[in-house]
Amino acid sequence: MAPYTPARFIDLHILQPVPASLLNRGEDNEPKSMILGGVMRSMVSPQAWKRVIRLNMEHELDEHAVRTRNLPLKVAEALTEAGWPNDLAAFAGAQIVRSASTSGLKIETSQKGITSALLYMRRDSLDQLTDLCQEHRHNLEEGLAAHQTAAAATKQDQKKPDKKQDSTPALLPTREVAAIIKQRTATINLFGRMLAEITDAGIDGAVQIAPAFTVHQSDPQPDYFTAVEDWSLPGQTGSAHLQTGFFTTGVLYRYTTLNLTELTTNLDGDHEQALHLLRMYARTFIESLPQAKRTSSAPHTLPHLVHYTVRDRRPVSYAAAFDRPVRPAPGGGHTQPATQVLCEHARQINRLLGTRHLIAAGHTAFHDTPLDHLGTRHDSYDALTDALTAAAAKDPA
Repeated sequence: MAPYTPARFIDLHILQPVPASLLNRGEDNEPKSMILGGVMRSMVSPQAWKRVIRLNMEHELDEHAVRTRNLPLKVAEALTEAGWPNDLAAFAGAQIVRSASTSGLKIETSQKGITSALLYMRRDSLDQLTDLCQEHRHNLEEGLAAHQTAAAATKQDQKKPDKKQDSTPALLPTREVAAIIKQRTATINLFGRMLAEITDAGIDGAVQIAPAFTVHQSDPQPDYFTAVEDWSLPGQTGSAHLQTGFFTTGVLYRYTTLNLTELTTNLDGDHEQALHLLRMYARTFIESLPQAKRTSSAPHTLPHLVHYTVRDRRPVSYAAAFDRPVRPAPGGGHTQPATQVLCEHARQINRLLGTRHLIAAGHTAFHDTPLDHLGTRHDSYDALTDALTAAAAKDPA
């Protein structure tokens, strides 16, 4: 029996002041918010932060993934650009999803045949799938002719076609189509993928990101603004556009955890690549910022405090430290009291859990002296990410 290897978790805790901004808006076009500790807090959803992290990492790696329901339409578009007739290209695109599994992927017939599920796949898979269609063009041409004949007969018999299930047989090799769709990138290995319709296509994510929220009360603040008419006509007065937007301000608590053991498994045991992605993910998480309404808010701040822990057995969030909203310091500002609250919470966590499963801890901040209970002080984000990666690489005791 193989020895038990405990999971290795790397937690990142960040306090980040953000001025007037709208990092993430809800369906009402206003800043997202949540109630915590009986008061309103500004919130940024993990999806908003995850997307900007993913795109930044893919740009740096030059390895891109895509989340889409439009795969059949994109295949058809690529084939049309390659000179295929429109009807054959559309049929081939539909065949990609029909041939992806024994029964095919579920589609939305009322929306041009897009997939019901959001696919998460390599971007260059599109080229591979169109090449596969080119290779099997003869089969697709014969299949289209048979499909058109059957459709004409159904119309002549005045029967309604069954829109719930495509009765067209799979004309492309299912194993090859599925293999292309199942390919992974670094970010797919990090964030995971749900795709139950294809065997072994799903993968558990190694990363978890919590909603970011202000450590103090933060209500949306109105911003009444106008746009001037530069080409006003004689007799025209007033502005061309009037609107009230909303923004928020505050110090955000941000938290993520990465399971290095899970990531290594997703990478088929490539421990060095897992450590490389850990370092890159940590640095990207620290520096990233959602981009909503950036042109009129430019909220490009950096974290005031970054604290990491490397643990086995389980991750630990410090969100509960801010159940009671932080009060501003006597001279104003929330960063100093929030830092004190985080340090005290870390002390209590270490008292309750002990340090037997705490492998390493450290921090970097806008402070010249180390902070209590947050481990080793590092001078920069680079030094911090190098240190946490080195600690995570150590063999379990």
